[in-house]
Amino acid sequence: MMAVIEHLGLGLSVAATLQNIFFCFIGCLIGTLVGVLPGVGPVATISILLPVTLSLDPTGALIMLAGIYYGAQYGGSTTAILVNIPGEATAVVTAIDGHEMAKKGQAGLALGLAAIGSFIAGTVATVVIAALATPMTRLGLLFGPAEYFSLMIMGLVLAVVLAHGSLVKALAMIVAGVLLSCVGADMETGRERMTFDIYMLTDGIEFTVLAMGIFGFGEIFKNLADPEKRDVMRNKIGRLLPTLGELRENLGAILRGTGLGSILGVLPGNGAILAPFASYALEKRLSDRPQDFGTGVPQAVSGPESANNSGAQTSFIPLLTLGIPPNAVMALMVGAMMIQGIVPGPQVIQNSPDLFWGLVASMWIGNLMLVVINLPLIGLWVKLLKVPYRLLFPAIVAFCCIGLFSISNDGAQVIMAGVMGLVGFALYKLQFEPAPLALGFVLGRLLEEKLRQALIISDGGMSTFVTSPLSAALLLVALMALAVAVLPSMRKSRDEIFTDA
Repeated sequence: MMAVIEHLGLGLSVAATLQNIFFCFIGCLIGTLVGVLPGVGPVATISILLPVTLSLDPTGALIMLAGIYYGAQYGGSTTAILVNIPGEATAVVTAIDGHEMAKKGQAGLALGLAAIGSFIAGTVATVVIAALATPMTRLGLLFGPAEYFSLMIMGLVLAVVLAHGSLVKALAMIVAGVLLSCVGADMETGRERMTFDIYMLTDGIEFTVLAMGIFGFGEIFKNLADPEKRDVMRNKIGRLLPTLGELRENLGAILRGTGLGSILGVLPGNGAILAPFASYALEKRLSDRPQDFGTGVPQAVSGPESANNSGAQTSFIPLLTLGIPPNAVMALMVGAMMIQGIVPGPQVIQNSPDLFWGLVASMWIGNLMLVVINLPLIGLWVKLLKVPYRLLFPAIVAFCCIGLFSISNDGAQVIMAGVMGLVGFALYKLQFEPAPLALGFVLGRLLEEKLRQALIISDGGMSTFVTSPLSAALLLVALMALAVAVLPSMRKSRDEIFTDA
């Protein structure tokens, strides 16, 4: 425990500098903004801002990007409660009872419970990250190429299992992402692969181009094709702070949601998105009046929102300690770290302790800022919801194009991102989830590198992946997860988790 306090003390000394507090505030503010505005989201925003991080200090850049991610979780609940449009996928559950509370004139209470639950969850999650960081890093140092390969295979399998929608489509997206990562020159021989004699593909596809195209431009095409009707609530917001009695009634739901989110957020394969759905289902089962769920039950807002925020923060654990991104946003964080010359993994805590602990401590500061940003400024967010998307997208397109061109001064990158945007829009129309594609793309190169290293060490023997106990155990978990997921009864239960809410 003393070691955790000492590490958090080091982190606070880094995060509490004026420069890093400024970056944390900017990240939280932008995150809340993109969470409030439906159709933007943290994935598209971080993709757009990746080029900007080139000129920033690595610690400040990562603090800002992290703030955008968990800030969007706060902002998404505002839109869900007031407009019944989830600003984030994880806010889908919040919209069910949160908007019903708003209709009853309890919008302020719903927003207050969501903010307080998220702050408590964020505080607990920060301590969980600090407590697990050192043991997970020590575990990561035991990993050789074979173990890392097996861990990434397990992560990709879990991404398929936990993806929303068709298993086959999720698997196709993972495979497509891995194949796209292979485009360009071979890492050892230098021979071109899958370039089809197109010059702009010779050096491969940059992650920023793929991310900004599929998530940035693709999101713009999607919102222009299917504009959302925003019926902003006209009732009074009401009081924002719950009474002590209301806090006591919701404390159990907040703590249960925090625990669920903290556990599911660590899972590779985007377990964090499952957390609010699991929390809602749990609260419904524990309630004396489950029939009231869907009519404006406060615990159906405070529990899922706590699970949502704690899951978002603990998803940093596999990224920072093992170098494995569990979801699309963490895949973008890998890109941001690599742009800064930092290799994600167990070496980060040893080589850059200031960066590691500064980022962890900034999450608590960010959560405190978000309570201040969200509740007093609720009137501003309501006004922003009335801004038509047709006035927003030209600025987003311009920012994307300028950012892409600034990376390499190459117009071909902008063209490629535009093509990727059309691909992203096609995926949306065909109901393919693009997040597994980004995960497959980021892990694809690492997967190939570790596979080659393991085979070189074992003199070409494939048995190296099963003779190592740790590697064999990881592959066994992946195989069991895949086998369980394809069972008809489990597939039905998996779908019910997302629809029961």
